[in-house]
Amino acid sequence: LQKPTTFRKIQAIAIGNEFDKVTDIVTVNYDTFSQKLKPHQVIIKVLYVGINASDVNYTNGKYTPGVKPPFDVGFEGLGQVVEAGSAVPKEKIGRYAIFSQYGAFSEYLTISVKGLIPVPNPKPEYIGLLTSGLTASISLAEKGQMKSGETVLVTAAAGGTGQFAVQLAKLAGNHVIGTCSSDDKVEMLKRMGCDRVINYKKEDFKKVLRDEYPRGVDIVLAVKGRLIVIGMASTYSSTNGMQGNEFSTIKLLGKSRTVTGFFLPDYAELFGKYLQELIGLSSQRKLEVELD
Repeated sequence: LQKPTTFRKIQAIAIGNEFDKVTDIVTVNYDTFSQKLKPHQVIIKVLYVGINASDVNYTNGKYTPGVKPPFDVGFEGLGQVVEAGSAVPKEKIGRYAIFSQYGAFSEYLTISVKGLIPVPNPKPEYIGLLTSGLTASISLAEKGQMKSGETVLVTAAAGGTGQFAVQLAKLAGNHVIGTCSSDDKVEMLKRMGCDRVINYKKEDFKKVLRDEYPRGVDIVLAVKGRLIVIGMASTYSSTNGMQGNEFSTIKLLGKSRTVTGFFLPDYAELFGKYLQELIGLSSQRKLEVELD
């Protein structure tokens, strides 16, 4: 495979919330870069990357307090292996894979061969299975303890994580309620099998739940249900960064409710298992990936 003389990558040059103002494109000499390749690493030519709210939370220092620029940015991508270290089988060269690693916003990237998840072809849809797909699948299964025959409420259901949560909950045999903010998103969610879509710009969310689901729901908000708090994107402010919310622990105690937090990197040992399941569902066209 042909190697370039130089390549480009995006680096954070300052700490802040405005991604375009705190990052810059830098040029890297490929030969100098490739000479640092370690025995168990590969160099991957990055073909597609995923863009997440987490990218901003990384550049504003919330994920790594005290980090000093410049530093590489980006979390996930899909690419083709172009070089392999001395301990890596040469047949890996030319293969396609998805990966999750800091520094993904680069035309070329060095990564441990163990960090690659093979995919049959370079479909950009596979990237959606990483941060968003894994967040939905692992949080529902491991934290939500989702079973069949439950009622599952998914907020921001048309978003990156929400779309997978809706489909996975349906595939598991559940009744799914999804919230969104536009008619286009309503149609998308109906197409994905969402049983009750609430456009909160047009309907009173609380009234719908009170009138149509008087017994509550099983996951997210319910008597004896499970509320999974995923990430901080919904509490992100372009001015102040991430802001937390307060809730009453007394109300939780009184009705035996559970609130559990979820941070994807803490479940790295489960990535392989759940990604293979997601890739299989996608290949069988049982799981739709909506790209912007």
